[in-house]
Amino acid sequence: MNVQTGIRWMELFNEKIQQEKDYLTQLDTPIGDSDHGNNMSRGMSHVIQAIESESPDSLEALLKLVTKTLLSKVGGASGPLYGSAFMGMLKLVQEDDSSWGKILQGGLDSIQKRGKAEIGDKTMIDVWAPVVQAVEDNQLTKEVIDEAVEATKPLKAKKGRASYVGERSIGHIDPGAYSSALLFKAMLESEGK
Repeated sequence: MNVQTGIRWMELFNEKIQQEKDYLTQLDTPIGDSDHGNNMSRGMSHVIQAIESESPDSLEALLKLVTKTLLSKVGGASGPLYGSAFMGMLKLVQEDDSSWGKILQGGLDSIQKRGKAEIGDKTMIDVWAPVVQAVEDNQLTKEVIDEAVEATKPLKAKKGRASYVGERSIGHIDPGAYSSALLFKAMLESEGK
């Protein structure tokens, strides 16, 4: 991925977040703080403003800017988790020889380190893990992403705010998984897939 594609990725992600803001809030209401839509909307608006004002000239500069903006501007768990994801990706972009799958794996590793979640805990990890694997296998499609999101529905939350409602978390899509799906669909679209 080059910087132009990366910027397009963030623009498309922002568009999707703004369009789905209310739905993200609906998802977060029964099992969270009802703030995921607003937090992500505000955060991505700041990301786009930062890109427009700073005009990053490399993928490394872009990821650094996204990391900094999300960590400083997004409330709740979203800012630290998404900020950690982009920070993890940044570290691997700086190594030059990493494949895009390995770069995304760096993001996943950083989320897991920050949030201490595993696959099956009903978090964004449940989308990130299968997506990273599909990218490594060159098999990522929107269907793969949608299946990963739907797979969070029957799970009982073991981490994050949703874990506080216990059994009542079953039957709901995880909001962080859904916003992660928007991130990866935007990634596919930015690459013309």
